[in-house]
Amino acid sequence: MRRPPFTRREFIQGLAAASGTAAGSMLMSHQALAEQASDPRFLIVLCASGGGSIIDGPLAIRASESATPDTLNTFEDSLVTGWEGSPFRAVDLQGSSIGAIPASFSVTPSEFLARRRKDLMVSTWNRTSVNHAIGQRRAITGNEAWKGRTLQEMVAWQYGMDAPIPNVHLLAGMGYSERGTDATVPNYARGQIVPNPSIWPLSLDGRKGGAFPIEPEVLKAIRQHRNKVFEPATDFDRVFRDAPRLVEWKDLRGTPQERIEGYDLVQKLMFLDHSEAFPLADFGLSSSPAAQAVQAAFPKLGLDPLDASAALAFLLLKYRVSVSVTLGPNFDFVYDETVPYDDGASLPLNSVRNPPLAFDVSHQGHRAGQAVMWSRLYSVVDGLISLLENEDMGDGTSMWDRTLIYIASDFGREKTRPSGADDWGTGHSINNGVAAFSPLVPGDTLRGGVDPDTGLTYGFDPQTGDPEPGRNMAEAEVFSGLLGALGVDTSGSGLPDMPSMRS
Repeated sequence: MRRPPFTRREFIQGLAAASGTAAGSMLMSHQALAEQASDPRFLIVLCASGGGSIIDGPLAIRASESATPDTLNTFEDSLVTGWEGSPFRAVDLQGSSIGAIPASFSVTPSEFLARRRKDLMVSTWNRTSVNHAIGQRRAITGNEAWKGRTLQEMVAWQYGMDAPIPNVHLLAGMGYSERGTDATVPNYARGQIVPNPSIWPLSLDGRKGGAFPIEPEVLKAIRQHRNKVFEPATDFDRVFRDAPRLVEWKDLRGTPQERIEGYDLVQKLMFLDHSEAFPLADFGLSSSPAAQAVQAAFPKLGLDPLDASAALAFLLLKYRVSVSVTLGPNFDFVYDETVPYDDGASLPLNSVRNPPLAFDVSHQGHRAGQAVMWSRLYSVVDGLISLLENEDMGDGTSMWDRTLIYIASDFGREKTRPSGADDWGTGHSINNGVAAFSPLVPGDTLRGGVDPDTGLTYGFDPQTGDPEPGRNMAEAEVFSGLLGALGVDTSGSGLPDMPSMRS
């Protein structure tokens, strides 16, 4: 049998290269932006808030590999699953508590990585802060590496000119959702905060979904009266009418608002079904045509805010509302009351979906908290990939072929433990790594490595990807590498070139 002229990964690599070349030095020109918008890439930032430890995820250390296994964060060999030729590991774990919470759990990340590691790249790095808000912001700016611009803004700027809301943040109150500090970034690329994914679609149309529907021509007349008669007569408008923010706000209520309402997003993004608690039909509404698909991928979306965010994130990309979405677990406790009790000695198995403080529950119970939270993120990644793989782009590629999921964390966690402890509390650490799932990165690949005697990660050669013990990767390098994988034009940025991080 003859070998095809190119493999699937080589084809995707060509798409990314063509994307970067098309932008070139003309990234900010209208023509170049229009070309990029017609051939987009998609970014999903999935936040491991509280300090997702990479050596509790895909870079777990076997006890037999370490000279100090009893006092280092290592795992019994029998718990660790690996694959021949792969740098990644999975630790299937179960327990009866998550820190101080008497909640039993059982996680099997080996099932996920067995399917998805082919699209996983892990890159090591050292951080510059162990403060939550600062670390989160630096995770998406590379420590202000490019004039304070964020990853999300750059993807929205390059690929989102034709998208109605190109940069959406489904995680409020976190540093991952802060705006960049470069005033030259266009307003359309700035992030839009969505505090409640379930009801937010109702805000995208001024007429539909009301108890007393307004005819389009009536609503238009009301808005014209507001703009031309009522507001200009107010003292507030007389004083502040030339204020930049008010000018921007009035502009957004014009053509951009009409454009958003024209997409019928209140229907397309509605992932919940009609019910007594959510009576869509009573207000002339129905669920999205893709509702059944997202409900199958995220069956707890009615209970779990993270599943709801993931459902909306997919719909935003599917309907080209956005090209960048940011989501993740918040610090709230999420408990599934539908899980029946068994022996009553602890909360039912896997009934705790989100422990308090997400990954930061590691202060009280590191091993259990990390296991539960990594499994939680893997589940979201799995659901998103499954949905995106089934979205045809019409050119032989799927949406997944053009998407990168970046697991961003504030920082890492301490690497040591009390001798022989099964669970313990950890503090914050600047040493860690990032996980990126995408056909746009080298698959089943580790950039850097882990010292099994210290638990510390080390870096790699930016050009070849060869591991370099003793070297630490800077935040700006990983930031640049992720942008490069997405084909974002970094001409004139001064960022380091990181070819080893793109497919």
